Amino acid sequence: MATSHNESSRKVLITGVSKGLGRALALELATRGHTIIGCSRDQTKLDSLQEQLSKSSLIQHFLFKLDVKSNDNVEEFAQIVRKEKLVPDIIVNNAGLAHGKAKIWELDARDFDNVIDTNIKGTANILRHFIPLMMHNNYGIIVNMSSSAGRSTHADFAPYCSSKWAIEGLSKSVAKELPKDMGIVTLNPGSIYTDMLVVCCGDLATKFQSPEQWAIKAATMILDLSPANNGESLTVNNPLELSSV
Repeated sequence: MATSHNESSRKVLITGVSKGLGRALALELATRGHTIIGCSRDQTKLDSLQEQLSKSSLIQHFLFKLDVKSNDNVEEFAQIVRKEKLVPDIIVNNAGLAHGKAKIWELDARDFDNVIDTNIKGTANILRHFIPLMMHNNYGIIVNMSSSAGRSTHADFAPYCSSKWAIEGLSKSVAKELPKDMGIVTLNPGSIYTDMLVVCCGDLATKFQSPEQWAIKAATMILDLSPANNGESLTVNNPLELSSV
């Protein structure tokens, strides 16, 4: 009889793992006995996370310096993961950027490109190189981090909204392409006090729950996902949301 993925220890790949939601989720999942495969552009923060993981878990975890915007780097990353027999059971495409409040004609073109390239192309690069590995293992759950901005619109945040609407469309399209033993969902994390929310909202961000509080609920949601959830748009319900402030 096959081992239930709901009961076994799993390998979880998290992009943007070095800070914010990614870091909190990695630490929460590690304390529950799961193996973390993480990537980030910041080696210093990766080193400090590795130290934290070592203290909170006896399992060996694997962190890599990587920019998801680079297809070549992601391809090389996937090859390493395959060779080391670390093909993930779950992927959390968490890496993302926001921009300061600005109208589309006021935002610097480089800021626009960074948001689009990280939030959309970065996610697509991970899907391109890791879905075939998961298909070979006949199992895989993919969680693409979305936002309320991917399900509604906000003035002065057109590029960010566009990137998250793209994630919703990309995910629902890929859901139609996956085999029946895999699933892909979008997850709106809700409003959490992170660097990204500070960029968007300034001091208002301090009113919201911490990434660590969020990760307790989010980890349970993610671990409970199955191929039956394929194509769904999900939300981590938080006690206080930006729309209610």
